[in-house]
Amino acid sequence: MSVRRPGPGVLAAWLLATVPVPLLFFEWTHRWEEDPPLTAALWWPVLASPVLAAVIAAGQPRRRGVAGPALAVAVTAVLLGASLAFFRWVVPLTGEARWGRALLGGLAFAVVGALTGYAAGGRLSRRDRPPSRRGYLVGALAVVFGALLAQSAVRLGAEGSTVGEPPREYGGTGPAATTAGRVTVPTPGAYAIFGVGFAPAAPDCRLTGAGAAVRMAEPVRVPPGGYGTDAASYAWVASVRLPAAGAWTLTCRTSDPEASYVVGDEPRIRGAVGALIHWPVGVIWLVGALPGLLVGVDTARRRRAGRSAGGSAAPDQPGSVVVGS
Repeated sequence: MSVRRPGPGVLAAWLLATVPVPLLFFEWTHRWEEDPPLTAALWWPVLASPVLAAVIAAGQPRRRGVAGPALAVAVTAVLLGASLAFFRWVVPLTGEARWGRALLGGLAFAVVGALTGYAAGGRLSRRDRPPSRRGYLVGALAVVFGALLAQSAVRLGAEGSTVGEPPREYGGTGPAATTAGRVTVPTPGAYAIFGVGFAPAAPDCRLTGAGAAVRMAEPVRVPPGGYGTDAASYAWVASVRLPAAGAWTLTCRTSDPEASYVVGDEPRIRGAVGALIHWPVGVIWLVGALPGLLVGVDTARRRRAGRSAGGSAAPDQPGSVVVGS
């Protein structure tokens, strides 16, 4: 009897619990002006490690001895390292963390969880059941939620990884702007266009001045928000490169005639998430949907294997038993 490797459902559950959930939980429980600290995010993968190790170890065959708990700890170590790497290089939130202590603490918890799960799994009755079509439903739900949560993770991660104070404004257009469309920039270069409050995230903006007309050079596909102060919040919706300093006029066409937009310095975002906000949304959705797609593919593979092994007579009966070859 061989050691059972965890399926893609385990990967999907781990990614959900350790990547978007920490960011979403902080967003739901704190004021919008507050940024999530790095230490708060790292607690999630560390505390999830013993649960993951226990689940994997509980499903291991008894005849393999220590190989079952060892596999559980090894898989947990890999996934724990991936989650820590995500918050170190992809979404480096504010604050400092003791990375070595977080890794060692998670592994220590994983050892305890693996031993506990292996011992508990030995007391459970086991029946080999063929995979049912419910795996396709789980995979479809994971695809939908994974795609949506991936976009939220990129947006919230960019907000939490922004360096510096709220961006300086150089003027704007709309009811919330005080300069009536006039923008004065100190130097040529790249500037950000921010939507004020609930302004639509895809405006058609144009700046004219210095004998030239400049449109938005690069829309921000996943606009990070939360910039600003108690008075107003701003979302970075686009970037524009102005060839000269001085006075410009900003005009923006959008579906909301009451929307306001301002020009300011581009936020400086640490980590790879600073590039991810410019990726096409469809690509980000696809990345988030991959675990769910793997669940569906794995379900199809195991159902085919069950039928070829003689379990096709009643593939969806919960009490049926696959007869081994």
